[in-house]
Amino acid sequence: STKWYNKWVRKMGEPPVVYDSTLTRQSVNQLQKALINMGYLSATVTSDTTINQKKRKINVDYTLTPGTPHKIRNIDFELYNDSIRDILMRDSSLVIIKQGDNLDSKRLEAQRLKFTETMQNNGYYAFTNEYITFNADTTANSHDVDLTIKVNPPYPPIPGAPIINTHVPYYIRRIIFVTNYEPTHFDNLRKISAVDTVDYKDITIFYDENRYLRPSVLEENCYLRKGQPYVTSDVNKTYQALNRLAILKFINIQFDRIGQMDGKEWLDAYILMTPGKSQATTAELEGTNSEGNLGVAASLSYTHRNIGKGSEALTAKLRGAYESISGDLAGLINNRYMEYSLDLGLSFPKFMLPFVNKEFKQKIKATTDFNTSINYQERPEYTRIIATLGYNYRWTEQFNRMRHTFTPIDINYVYLPESTHDFIDQIAPDNPLLRYSYEDHFIMRMGYSFYYTNKPKENIWQRFNTSNVSTLRLNAEIAGNLLYAINNAFTYRSDARENPYKVFGIQYSQYFKFEGDYSVTHTFSPRHSLAFRVGMGVAYPYGNSAILPFEKRFYGGGANGVRGWDVRTLGPGKFSGSNSVSSFINQCGDIRFIMSLEYRAKLFWIIEMAAFIDAGNIWTIRDYENQAGGLFRFDSFYKELAAAYGIGIRLDFNYFLLRLDMGMKAYNPAEGKEKWPLIHPRWGRDRSFHFSIGYPF
Repeated sequence: STKWYNKWVRKMGEPPVVYDSTLTRQSVNQLQKALINMGYLSATVTSDTTINQKKRKINVDYTLTPGTPHKIRNIDFELYNDSIRDILMRDSSLVIIKQGDNLDSKRLEAQRLKFTETMQNNGYYAFTNEYITFNADTTANSHDVDLTIKVNPPYPPIPGAPIINTHVPYYIRRIIFVTNYEPTHFDNLRKISAVDTVDYKDITIFYDENRYLRPSVLEENCYLRKGQPYVTSDVNKTYQALNRLAILKFINIQFDRIGQMDGKEWLDAYILMTPGKSQATTAELEGTNSEGNLGVAASLSYTHRNIGKGSEALTAKLRGAYESISGDLAGLINNRYMEYSLDLGLSFPKFMLPFVNKEFKQKIKATTDFNTSINYQERPEYTRIIATLGYNYRWTEQFNRMRHTFTPIDINYVYLPESTHDFIDQIAPDNPLLRYSYEDHFIMRMGYSFYYTNKPKENIWQRFNTSNVSTLRLNAEIAGNLLYAINNAFTYRSDARENPYKVFGIQYSQYFKFEGDYSVTHTFSPRHSLAFRVGMGVAYPYGNSAILPFEKRFYGGGANGVRGWDVRTLGPGKFSGSNSVSSFINQCGDIRFIMSLEYRAKLFWIIEMAAFIDAGNIWTIRDYENQAGGLFRFDSFYKELAAAYGIGIRLDFNYFLLRLDMGMKAYNPAEGKEKWPLIHPRWGRDRSFHFSIGYPF
């Protein structure tokens, strides 16, 4: 058939595997080779086939007999050159092979890469992996191995003759930037010419008619040092620094051996750069997802990647979004989520701080972002306008495995029109805390966020036998302290909570907020893994604030929370929410705790499945009248941890993942509700569906 669904099924499925005895023998050889490479030199592998004539199938069983592993008894080094010995033996951490280890080829290769990297970081530009060899001496009837690690000279010496050739360090003679390099036009570095040549400090710059980058920008992003030994890590740092310049499309660093002068070997470094387009306009149509609520957004953006000839990036973005809201929305202001926004940003690829020297800027390669925006939102419970102004610093460490964002100042002004105030008066005339959350407010905050993962980068020498990938996220912010100190110095008030200070006639918020999440994924095989996550958060209003602004509070349930509850229907504590509008607004808190365990399996094609258990809740720090049972207490909070279980289906498209989870309540801490739905389940009452993008953690 040529029908489309038959074609789709053929693409989705896999062809049947036809038995081939040649492939079986190859598998036996490969398995035996793998065991030998792990140090099991006497390993044997056999195969046995069982034929099922009725089903026309063959079962192939492989029997692996590894035997006793060969272990390293002694380690010796043959380093023919005293300079090389001083470099490789100065630090014991450079030797990653230890006595008692298996004779594992992966560890031997990792040792070879480590020594090569060390040599290249000490000037030995021409040193490669091939110069390091291993000799494993085994004794008959013994599983002990005497290992010799040898560094060989560039050319094999004549037997009996002294070694007259040796590895030598190389030094940087010149550093030449070629700003308009065309790979198809140049086949010889020494033939590269320029319209204009500029010498700036220790670098030389070849320009054509377009000087699109200032000399100071190039010099600040170069880690190579004229007259100093070649260091491969400085080459990598230069690559990383230049790749941060948005105007550059192509970067290649090459070295030309000049020869010997003054008893040293010299190199000329050519940093070849090709610029990209400086300006771009982009129109986007995207799908959105907020805790399972689906929507659509459209945006138009403009980018100038080099507005000041220092690769400064100017961005302007106009965006509109619509999102459907699930749940009971009777009595709310809106039955949808609408948003219109205008964002302006200016990014500098360096630390924009006064009195900071070049060494500090090169040690911490930060990006400085200045941002301002205005945002109009319509949500079920309010309509508001948010204006923001601020700046931050972003930088990374350890090959992008560690990321920092520091925000010295971020100003938010939230304005709620009369319709929202009338709505709050209607649903909660006697709830001052709720009214406080929906009044105009002013936030001036400072924040810091941290991200770390141990996931190794490709081809790094440390990468072997890594089965656990962990991730840590931390966020902290404080707001209102500076304004409060200034107000307190001039007009002290002992009752600031009841009679708060204002700026421009608007009360400002004062609080501290911290969030932390840790997750680890253990991979059993390419198809099976187990993921665990624990997270917590606490926010504390004080001074000028009696309660947190609504957007700074935590909420429970949803696609990334305890998945047996819809978003904003869990907690705080044992508070029993109803279907009323005020309940929807009241179900938020100041403390959050979440813990999850999830088994993930790849089935076939792009389809994955998952089974999960979630536990957690939110609480309040103070005993608010309209959130009965929501107060956090050390002696009873564990009794208020909600629990859920469920299954999920995921579609992994590599660049993004679609997720559909179904959660069931297992334990419900809410007063007046069934405590143990696990024992007495009801489908309509206890289940919750969540459609989202990406893994929950």
